[in-house]
Amino acid sequence: QVQLVESGGGLVQAGGSLRLSCKASGGTVGLYTIGWFRQAPGKERAFVGAIAFRGRGTTYADSVKGRFTISRDYTENTVLLQMNMLEPEDTAVYHCAARRMGGVSTSPPLYDFWGQGTQVTVSS
Repeated sequence: QVQLVESGGGLVQAGGSLRLSCKASGGTVGLYTIGWFRQAPGKERAFVGAIAFRGRGTTYADSVKGRFTISRDYTENTVLLQMNMLEPEDTAVYHCAARRMGGVSTSPPLYDFWGQGTQVTVSS
């Protein structure tokens, strides 16, 4: 089974940028749909965006569309989440997740493997 490790979180001012990485081991990222989710204190885990297996496109939540971009780095077996124009409302723990079967889904239970998460804090 695939193991996922996120990195790249931190503290940034509003309007700034961060790039999160989701490094996979035990499996090839190109064969999985990889989703990004975030969870703020007291809130449910929310879909941020995802990249479908075998390069079949990306999907984003309306709240991040135009600001966030997901891509794959096949040489590093990593999926990247580039976050620009960050807002305080983006503050959360960000998790990546892998789905073995099927394309993009916004539903967390449909993902099979999860990373531990990385904290993103955006100050106003």
